[in-house]
Amino acid sequence: MKILVVDDDPAIRMLYKEELEEEGYDVVVASSGKEALELFEKEMPDLVTLDILMPDMDGIQVLRKMKEMRPRLPIIMSTAYDYRDDFAVWASEAYVVKSSDTTELKETIRRLLQK
Repeated sequence: MKILVVDDDPAIRMLYKEELEEEGYDVVVASSGKEALELFEKEMPDLVTLDILMPDMDGIQVLRKMKEMRPRLPIIMSTAYDYRDDFAVWASEAYVVKSSDTTELKETIRRLLQK
């Protein structure tokens, strides 16, 4: 299973990559919305974790573009802030608040990939 991790924070990208590779996933990372969309088409991931606040293109815009291309692909919105009340994130399958403890993220990924 291949996971695309999209985050402008290098520490988060590295943490998620290491933790998810330990779980046996093939992990590809992108640092911007533009890079994420390029890798999305090239790598055909099975799941995406997507940061909301990014400099070039926010995660909501990236989410919409990815869903247009592959409506059934599971996408997890990942952010340091709680946006659960923002209706725009409802298009994603899940929502995880960033943390150095990746337990919630890993459980969410496992649940979504078992569907």
